[in-house]
Amino acid sequence: MADDRAILLHTLMHTVTFVVSDPRAPDLTGRQTGVFLIVYQDDAPQTVRGLAARLNISKPAITRAVDRLTEFDLVRRRDDPEDRRSVIIQRTARGNAYLRDLGNKMIEASRLAHK
Repeated sequence: MADDRAILLHTLMHTVTFVVSDPRAPDLTGRQTGVFLIVYQDDAPQTVRGLAARLNISKPAITRAVDRLTEFDLVRRRDDPEDRRSVIIQRTARGNAYLRDLGNKMIEASRLAHK
């Protein structure tokens, strides 16, 4: 168990190092990264309300995270046609490319962590 934890923590360390040292990568906080990953890894439509509940943080905090992700063109907002009070957070082509690049960085980080 301790070895698994160490490997996972080294993988995370190398992944974060790769991301922050990449001049092309957006500088995202942990919260922004969490929102981004939920939007891209969970096939269900994501709303501000749902993300706030899932992450156990306020809706304004989610809104700020989505604002930042929108600035980087990693997500976009769309009105929910079934509930006009709700906003659906959608994926973008740039976000898909960032996710793919992040996955590649994680693969390389995992290789380094297992050495």
